[in-house]
Amino acid sequence: MKRAKGLSLLLAGILLAGGCTSNDTASKPAEKEKDPNKKYTVTAIDFRFGDPPPKDGAGLKMINEKFNVDYQVQFVPQADYQEKLSAVVASGDVPDMVGFEPVDTRYAKWAGQGAFLPLDDYIGKYETLKNVPDHIWESMKVNGKIYGIPTYYPEADLTPIIRKDWLDKLGLEMPKNYEELKEVALAFTKKDPDGNGKNDTYGFAMGEKINPDFDMGAYWNAESWLHKDENGNYIPGMISDARKETIQFFADLYKEKAITQDYAVLTWPDTNKEFFSGKAGIFVGAPRGMSEAYYAGLLELQPNAEFAPLYPFADPDGNTGYTATSGYGGITAISADLAKDPGKIEKILEMMEFGRTFYPREDRTPDNKEFDWWWGNEGKGYTMQDGTAVLDPNFATEGKTPSTYYVDNAMWPPNEDVNEFYKDYKNEKVSSLAKELEEMHKSTKHYMNPVNGLVSETAQQKKEEFDQFLFDEQAKMIAGQRPVSDWDKMVEEYLNMGGQKMIEEYNSQIKDEEHWK
Repeated sequence: MKRAKGLSLLLAGILLAGGCTSNDTASKPAEKEKDPNKKYTVTAIDFRFGDPPPKDGAGLKMINEKFNVDYQVQFVPQADYQEKLSAVVASGDVPDMVGFEPVDTRYAKWAGQGAFLPLDDYIGKYETLKNVPDHIWESMKVNGKIYGIPTYYPEADLTPIIRKDWLDKLGLEMPKNYEELKEVALAFTKKDPDGNGKNDTYGFAMGEKINPDFDMGAYWNAESWLHKDENGNYIPGMISDARKETIQFFADLYKEKAITQDYAVLTWPDTNKEFFSGKAGIFVGAPRGMSEAYYAGLLELQPNAEFAPLYPFADPDGNTGYTATSGYGGITAISADLAKDPGKIEKILEMMEFGRTFYPREDRTPDNKEFDWWWGNEGKGYTMQDGTAVLDPNFATEGKTPSTYYVDNAMWPPNEDVNEFYKDYKNEKVSSLAKELEEMHKSTKHYMNPVNGLVSETAQQKKEEFDQFLFDEQAKMIAGQRPVSDWDKMVEEYLNMGGQKMIEEYNSQIKDEEHWK
């Protein structure tokens, strides 16, 4: 039967049912009698960056058989997801499971309106949920309750790397502060580090929106809310004095042609091309997700290329460490409608627990029946190559594995140390870089951005506009089209266009505590 149209009507129905609030009905596992043999229809909606799997793939059939469900999942191209999801929720037909991107503020908005099931009392029942650090749960709470399950994402993300062979060629030490980094970038530009006799190299590979921003620690990070204004309010790094220093740093280097000269119009793929064609000596890397194909291309051109991470610099406050990510790559919420069907809630959480289970590398073999099923069975979804399980190239597009059809299909490790992402790489130099990056992040602190999980109405409406304004003005300063001495004027313009209101909204929610972990 078609449910009431519009989220408000949906919410009204939830509130009236049983004469209590959605929180009251669902904050605890329901006590109603459950039928363990009942076959449930489970609906879900999520986004995909690539082509979605077929609606009748082998992986989907395996899910239905294993969990005794009729699993109906709708995947929407990422570019269309925002509009599609809004329309679905507005219709009142909220699927049982709803996937969100981590930056999608509608999760908090709709959770606050009662669209999703509070999950607090389920957390302690599932191992993968117990593995989620407390600070991540805290960052996801809405009105004090947990309405979404985070998808695993490493806390260590992209940080600067450098061509170590170029340092060695020029007899330079690894830079430990911005002055030394400037000297290295100038040397990479003027002293022929690749030894080909041509003036064809430079320091930083940079693209549009001053990306990467090459912060050498959270103190200089554009997105971190680490600095405070004269009234003691936290402010975004984009308008901090540290950012001003960084923009001046790049302006100085731009004059010397030590950063990509047409950076303001280069896309991210273009920027990658600058570094991996062997032109630039400083870029970014991460323990997980680096492209071996890109590195292979560079190593074919310059076989002696060596890479190393740049360790964070000590900031004026004595801290040394990069900004952590939010720690999750997505959110799965469960419809509040399920409060009336406890058996279905447990079935969904059982399915999610399976997809989130972490397998140590030595257990990712056909002998592990659960892993073998998850990857679609050896010889069908994957093969073993040199002792390592390797997915079939078409496993996703042909729907060969159950994992393909999950909203949350990322293993959540019991701790960051067990990941050993460097073992995912076949190329020795790429693996070595990933291992050094992992070791660096283990040995340094990380700053937990205090605005993670907070909601600002102004940010929801205008943050993209604010950021574009600052990127445009700061790009002009780097290129010499606006003097860096205009910094205070630029900040004032930003505050007047709504930035001040956003700062006030966030500061009313930020807990003034130790954010370094």
